[in-house]
Amino acid sequence: MHALIVVSHPDSKSLTHAIARSFAAGVEESGDHTTEIADIAAEGFQPAFNRDDRFAYLLQAPLPSDIAREQERIDRADALVLVYPVYWWSFPGQLKGWIDRVFSNGWAYDEAPDGTLGKRLGRLAVHLVGIGGADGGTYARHGYDKAMRTQIDHGIFDFCGARVVTSEFLLDVNGRAAPSHLVTARALGCNAFEKAASVGGNLSAVAEQPG
Repeated sequence: MHALIVVSHPDSKSLTHAIARSFAAGVEESGDHTTEIADIAAEGFQPAFNRDDRFAYLLQAPLPSDIAREQERIDRADALVLVYPVYWWSFPGQLKGWIDRVFSNGWAYDEAPDGTLGKRLGRLAVHLVGIGGADGGTYARHGYDKAMRTQIDHGIFDFCGARVVTSEFLLDVNGRAAPSHLVTARALGCNAFEKAASVGGNLSAVAEQPG
């Protein structure tokens, strides 16, 4: 099995990158699995949705070459892992732009002329690891965790049919919790494919139940 770990942070020495590496180490030590870390900041990914993206969305032109490459990376993966710092209670702008451009009409979903939507990423297991400075009480008190899961887990990935297997916030990183987050990330990686198989089996069982 192969996991593509997309990390969005401009500093390769940051806790975000360390957590991504810990997750990757956990995946690789859990079995005959491989990982690729896509550092989209270092790679210089351009996040702004542009004119060529618009024509591709309308199915009037081929995808831009940089987007086709990103989709090919995801197509080679059994799991997609997003590791990111929480900026203003959401993705960093570059990662949001990566989603805007890469999760395109005709690849992530189909939009028929009558408005019917088809979900095309049902095979893909997704693991989300957000890293925040506030503590868990702040997230719970203001509903930030629920709001982010609504917009990301449901609004993006369920829209495309992908299975969100892990949805974790590693918080209070400016306090004493940071070292423990590396341990948590490694454990999440160790369990990633086992948990994905369990979730996939449960979903299949539900789908087979008579209405």
